[in-house]
Amino acid sequence: MKETEGLNSSFEKLMVFGVAESMSGGGGMGGGLGGGARITEWKDIPVELLFRILSLVDDQTVIVASGVCHGWRDAVSWGLTHLSLSWCKKNMNNLVLSLAPKFTKLQGIVLRQDTPQLQDDAVEKIAAHCHELQELDLSKSFRLTDRSLYALAHGCPELVKLNISGCTAFSDTALGYLTSFCRKLKTLNLCGCVRTATDRALKAIAYNCHQMQSLNLGWCDRVGDEGVKSLAYGCPNLRALDLCGCLLITDESVVALANNCLHLRSLGLYYCQNITDRAMYSLAQSRVRNKHDVWASVEEGLTNLNISQCTALTPPAVQALCDSFPALHTCPGRHSLIISGCLNLTSVHCACALQAHRASSALPHLAH
Repeated sequence: MKETEGLNSSFEKLMVFGVAESMSGGGGMGGGLGGGARITEWKDIPVELLFRILSLVDDQTVIVASGVCHGWRDAVSWGLTHLSLSWCKKNMNNLVLSLAPKFTKLQGIVLRQDTPQLQDDAVEKIAAHCHELQELDLSKSFRLTDRSLYALAHGCPELVKLNISGCTAFSDTALGYLTSFCRKLKTLNLCGCVRTATDRALKAIAYNCHQMQSLNLGWCDRVGDEGVKSLAYGCPNLRALDLCGCLLITDESVVALANNCLHLRSLGLYYCQNITDRAMYSLAQSRVRNKHDVWASVEEGLTNLNISQCTALTPPAVQALCDSFPALHTCPGRHSLIISGCLNLTSVHCACALQAHRASSALPHLAH
């Protein structure tokens, strides 16, 4: 069996490494091999060395190892904090149902799927047993319903990072309920969650999750100015916000973000065609207002901005933004200001591109 071969290989590596440490007089786990202790079989491995093995193998092999014996299962259950099942192409739901009661110390679980497998009962099982969970990836779980969010709200209040992108069945009511219990959320991916991400839901996030730092609302076409302004007021620590494809938003949203979210580093406005120069000048002025901080560095402020297909923008406004935020680049290999689809912005250049142009223009004069 391939997984067993992997375990045996890791076991051999561990023995070589452990013996080498023992012979060199190393402390810690290597020193634990002294005193005549000898490891010849799986059952002889102490917990400390077992954790060394876990660091050498993939998650699939860890699960196989947990089935070797009760001792192994208990040790893995006690020590495993992060698990990915994205490799599981079928029967993921049954696998989660069987593993969740065993791995109660999990802090991070990745359940990303190519084809939808997960059902609500699996998420409910996680919520019932994994109360220390901080990070959960349920992206592309098309079969999940509001039952899952209600279960997570009650069972996993320590959630900090949640990815439910593509989970199109969730309602904004269920998301609002989740945020009222999971108030420590800092990263939330709602990309493509058209029923979930509404102004009503964003108001709930703003009211409950003041620590929010990264929010992806891409292609959530029910998001409007009212919701984004609520975020700007309620989540001042926002560092990354993706509004790509949010067709309803206008300059009002960007102005609110510029005035209130002074830590904003990344902003996606792709295809937001109601955005005008007013939004760009507001962002540029936010840099000026924030310059009272004597420790401000070049890299602070916006470092990534996507304004592709924002066809109402003019070169002077976008150039003013580039001048305010030197970390925005249009030069080859460093594109952090995305302006594709805006032919009228081809004259906009970042600071380093302008410096290179000046240097090349000066060369003929030096030759003389």
